[in-house]
Amino acid sequence: MSELSVKLRAIEAEIAKRRAADHLARYNTGRKKHKKQLAFHKCRKRNRWVFGGNRSGKTECGAVEAVWMARGCHPYRKNRKNVFGWVVSPTMQVQRDVAQKKVLYYLRPDQIADIVMVSGRKDNPAAGIVDQIVVRNVFGGTSVIGFKSCDQGRERFQGSSLDFVWFDEEPPRDIYEECLMRVIDRKGDIFGTMTPLKGLTFVYEEIYLNRGNNPEVWYEFMEWADNPFLSKKEIAMLSASMDEATLQSRRYGRFASRDGLVYPEFEERVHVIEPFVVPPEWQAKISIDPGLKNPLSAHWYAVDWDGNVYVIAEHYAAGKDVDYHVRAILAMCERLGWKHDAQGRVEALIDSAAGQRTLAASKSVAELFAERGILADTRVEKDVFSGIERVKSYLNRENGLPDLYIFSGCVNMIREFKSYFWGSGESPVKRDDHAMDELRYFLMDRPKPARSAEEPSPMARDKARRIRALKRGVNRKN
Repeated sequence: MSELSVKLRAIEAEIAKRRAADHLARYNTGRKKHKKQLAFHKCRKRNRWVFGGNRSGKTECGAVEAVWMARGCHPYRKNRKNVFGWVVSPTMQVQRDVAQKKVLYYLRPDQIADIVMVSGRKDNPAAGIVDQIVVRNVFGGTSVIGFKSCDQGRERFQGSSLDFVWFDEEPPRDIYEECLMRVIDRKGDIFGTMTPLKGLTFVYEEIYLNRGNNPEVWYEFMEWADNPFLSKKEIAMLSASMDEATLQSRRYGRFASRDGLVYPEFEERVHVIEPFVVPPEWQAKISIDPGLKNPLSAHWYAVDWDGNVYVIAEHYAAGKDVDYHVRAILAMCERLGWKHDAQGRVEALIDSAAGQRTLAASKSVAELFAERGILADTRVEKDVFSGIERVKSYLNRENGLPDLYIFSGCVNMIREFKSYFWGSGESPVKRDDHAMDELRYFLMDRPKPARSAEEPSPMARDKARRIRALKRGVNRKN
């Protein structure tokens, strides 16, 4: 064998060795792909979270995201050189056994410039506690992945300017807020991967409900069936061994209250769609749950030719008088081109309590609305349990498809769906339920499929159905 052949074989052997050790290059590239991991990586939001069950693949995508950023080779985002980021775990022991182990798995030895240890030896970092990994960046220079644990306390999280923070499992609120301060000047990223085992914590409020309507917040649920590498037989066997509350968190990664959600059928990725121009023939009614100190909730409802209900706009405000609410409702009607009756009024359903006069007022709320151009019908069905069953039937019909869709701008209704829980008795908790009440009023009013003056042909109806399906498909991809 010639000297050249020997050298070529040596080079090929070295390339094969490096490829075998390059777990990052092989991540999500095979025949089986974890689609929700890819959705997380592709999202451009700066505060991203994966709520996942154990073994769903959530930690894997967090580690890859951190390594991609440090290496400067992220395939879906603008890369930087000399990146500085933190990986935050509940304790040092959890760090060593989970996040640290994953990060080292996705870094080839030749991509590591140095390792600083808290304990243990740098030539065997997996057996010890790592303080920092100095990573060779593809732009030249180096990046730093630092490791922190929540049991160190908030003071250990001060001072640094960071490009990213990855929370592997849920942090205490003070540490989360401190880390938000660390990424401000570099316009860095926060991302978290966690199994929600602590109940309805601040992450539930700040991220899942997004009470602040932060446009940079994004989340995804990741469950066992989303991981293409888990056995279906094992999934079924383990699921059968768990009670419902444990299953919701351990398998599906869902936040759980002791008494459970009223509408577990609600799926934001399914029922929430992007707005489109609604044909005038679909316009149905406005439904109102009145409130002065408490929020007044009003939503505009449309029904298509197949009986699907669309919630297309909302007005939601507290601490305002009747005149303010009337102006806001009429202004929304103007923007939507909403229908009026022969007297120029708009029709609405409203809680029957609005028809009652009090000793302090000579006119009811419904009468005040009527005087100002909103004809409010107080004859609504208020039975909570039959109303809830009606809503559930629209969320998931017998054919497995929903008949209720909510435009993404209706943020308060979406939030209420996600935070509407059963109480300790047999009724839902009376908190943040104003949109839920007037949704029931409308659906119990038994809306009929809209019909134009001239019945559309079967071809026209089929065309409209295809357009709606296309719109829903585009929304799910986004």
